Order: sequence, then structure tokens, then C-alpha cells
Amino acid sequence: MEDGVQRVSTLLILLMLTQSLAGCGGIGPGSPNASLSSDRDTINSGEAVNFNARSSTTPEPTIIDEYRWNFGDGNSKTTKQGVISHVFDKAGFFEVRVEVFNDNGDSDSASLTIFVNAIPEIILDIPDFVKTGQEARLDASPSFDPEGGSLDIFWDFDASTDSDGDSDPLNDQDGSGAVTRLTVPAAGNITGAVTVTDDSGGTNTTLWTLRVISRSFRIVWEEVHVNYEWSGYVAQGESHEIQFQPGDGARLMEFSATLTLTRDILPLTWPEDNFTLEVDNPSSPYYDWTITVQENITQNSSAKINRSDMNPTPESDYTVFADSKEGLEEELLSDPNGRFGQGDWFWTITATECHPDIPVDGIDPDEGNDWTLEAQFVVLVLRVSEVSV
Repeated sequence: MEDGVQRVSTLLILLMLTQSLAGCGGIGPGSPNASLSSDRDTINSGEAVNFNARSSTTPEPTIIDEYRWNFGDGNSKTTKQGVISHVFDKAGFFEVRVEVFNDNGDSDSASLTIFVNAIPEIILDIPDFVKTGQEARLDASPSFDPEGGSLDIFWDFDASTDSDGDSDPLNDQDGSGAVTRLTVPAAGNITGAVTVTDDSGGTNTTLWTLRVISRSFRIVWEEVHVNYEWSGYVAQGESHEIQFQPGDGARLMEFSATLTLTRDILPLTWPEDNFTLEVDNPSSPYYDWTITVQENITQNSSAKINRSDMNPTPESDYTVFADSKEGLEEELLSDPNGRFGQGDWFWTITATECHPDIPVDGIDPDEGNDWTLEAQFVVLVLRVSEVSV
């Protein structure tokens, strides 16, 4: 009787075990074991991370045939491979999870955390325009790091030129600091770049454009009379040379030069002495000469050289645009049509005919003569004044 009870109990236990196994889907090899790694756990916003779940395992004879990825930023993906790359555009901490499935439908999951650093925000304050030669103030001090970190800022003043030769025209460090200054000599649009880097290595670069306009100048030519005077003594057969440069920084229009000899005070010295006067301006070239004469005995001997209309009269009292005052002055003064007479002038005074005076004890008491040379130049002086905009 007892043996029969034992057999029934055994059968009941086997039946219950069979039902239990049937409810569990039967006897199988087991679930996968998920594993997850990444090549970086800290990145900057906009950068990619490579994830690897190929170390995940599953009992034989099953195989892993599906990976379901959740990147924690609202994005997910399913792959057949155990590797994937993902770009994080948002900043913050993100839990990345992978769930691996084998071909028996069993699964397991693993996760890790990625920190995404927010790149700095660039806020620029630059002028709408500056004039040529005027200093422009470029200000990036309102820029900030969303995490509150410190910033390094550098400036590239020309986005079209790779001055450091590294094949990147936007990273030439022409200026540094939150505020920099730039002076541009010529009109036009200048495009540059500013780069801001936070203490976690997050970098942001943006382009900026500065409009540079020409300056406005009023041009006036003012007539000025410039007088020169020299004097001396020259003995018979000798010469005296004078070198000078009239009209420097101006346009020569006309001149008049008069050489006058001092009258002998001794009696009976008539006729008066005669000198020659030469003028030479090699750069033009220009040369002339004359000899002193005494028109009557009541006047000193003298000689005159003059010339008018040396250069054309330029337009005056008008406004013009230019990059700089200095460049405009140089352009106007170097006009090849208005350069006659520029450079060194050479005046040569020669005692040609100093008649012997009545000798005293056989000696001529006056072998030469005193002279005075007076020259007057009419010049147009350039006046350039900037007109405010």
C-alpha cells in the first residue's frame, strides 16, 4: 500500500515539474550577458562617441542577433552589429543603454553615462563701420560658458588668409583677449573669425565682418609768396654757388630773382662792374642765365630772371574720398603734371667784369664787388582737412 502511495506522489511531482517547465517555454540554454563600452565618456556638444557591445555573450548554441540602442537624448536605434557611433548635440549627462537579444528571444541590457560639455556661446559687439586708418574695437566679453567655466579668446583678422600655414585660415592668432583692436588702411569689407574655448576644451568659432569706409577730405590750394635773400662778395673771375629747395610740399607757380651789385663809392670807377647770374634746376630740367647791366649811372647794376606759368593751376576747394590724409597729400603733390621746378635749385653768381679801380700805389683797392640776390616764389600750398561724416 505504501509503495503505491509513493509511486503516485512521484508521478504528481513529475507532472507538476513538467507543467512548470512547459509554462516557462521549456528547457533552454539561458539568457545573454550584455556588455557596453565607449571610446570616450566626456565630449563636447556636437561631437560623436563610438559605442561597443561586441563583448556581450550568449550561451551556446544561441547567437546575439539584435542590439537595441537608447542614447538617453531622445534618440534610439536597432542594429545587427555591436558597434555604433552617435553625435550628441545637447549638453548634459546622458545614460546610454543597449539591450542585446539572442535568436531565442532572450535579452539582457547594459548601460553607461556620457557627459556632454556645452560649447561656449559667442556674443560679439563690433562697430557698424569704421573709417580707414581708424581703430576698430572688437568685443567678445559678453560670451560665456553655459557651465560657468573660464574662457580663452583669440581673433583671426583675415579669414581668407592662412598666415600660419596650417591649412586652416580661421585659426591665425592675430589678437587675443576678450577685447581686441584692429586698424585697416584700405576701404572694403574685412571678414575675420573669433574662437572661444572653455576650460573643458569646448570650442566655438564664428565669423564676423567689419565694413571699412573711405574718409572724406576737403582740398584747398592756398597761394603763398615765399621770399629768399642772400648776399656776399665775389672777386674778379670767382663764383659763388647757392643751393636751396623752394616750394617743398607745395606746387611752384612762378618766380622772380634779382641780382643787384653794390655801387662803388670811390670816384671815377665808372663803368660799373658786371656779374653773371645762372639758375639751374636739373630735375625739371630748367636752366637760364643773364648778366647785370647798368641802365643809367644813377642806378646800381642788376640782373633779373623770372618765369611764370611753371605749372597748371589745380582744382581747389572740393571734397574727395581717400583712405588716408598722408596718401592723398602724396598723390596730389606727386602729380607729374605739377612737378616742374621740384628738387634742388642752384644759383651761380660770377664776377665777370670787375673793372680796375684807380690804383693806389699800384694796387687796385677793390678787385670785386658786393652783391645781393633776392628771389620770390609764388607757390600753392596744399591744405587737406578731414570732413566729418
